[in-house]
Amino acid sequence: MKPSIVAKLEALHERHEEVQALLGDAQTIADQERFRALSREYAQLSDVSRCFTDWQQVQEDIETAQMMLDDPEMREMAQDELREAKEKSEQLEQQLQVLLLPKDPDDERNAFLEVRAGTGGDEAALFAGDLFRMYSRYAEARRWRVEIMSASEGEHGGYKEIIAKISGDGVYGRLKFESGGHRVQRVPATESQGRIHTSACYRCGNARTA
Repeated sequence: MKPSIVAKLEALHERHEEVQALLGDAQTIADQERFRALSREYAQLSDVSRCFTDWQQVQEDIETAQMMLDDPEMREMAQDELREAKEKSEQLEQQLQVLLLPKDPDDERNAFLEVRAGTGGDEAALFAGDLFRMYSRYAEARRWRVEIMSASEGEHGGYKEIIAKISGDGVYGRLKFESGGHRVQRVPATESQGRIHTSACYRCGNARTA
């Protein structure tokens, strides 16, 4: 990796540690506006800092394996470890390059999630309900807030259409590419003869920010 990139990563890693220390300071905690701003910065730096730390460890592993190559008894094992470490190093470098890309200024905003049943009648509505619950659980795991704005329920459950506002840190950045269709083939609960039905629904997570 280029020295200039390593230097930038070192600076970001140091800033991450600095922000972490500031978040534990009593004066920072007393200033809620500053505390929230630093918390957002800490979250933004965490992934790149963690990935850079892993990359640094792998560089040490590579150096250790290279030194072991001089030992005839350890050479074969060292070659295997060196190959694995270099592969991991390449993977981490690719991740770091992605993490260093400029951020979309809207990534930290909230978003509206829309899920609509497509072809498939009652089963499509049930599938739309399953999909919405999946996103709701994902939001819950990330400590986001889900607020249903409007919903049209299916006759046998699920939704013909549901629109929800999802609020929290980095919501739009996570959901902005969640747009498109889903299809499922299964025996629905409404099917009495065991026939497989094909149903579809559509979701959009990048229509609006709020």
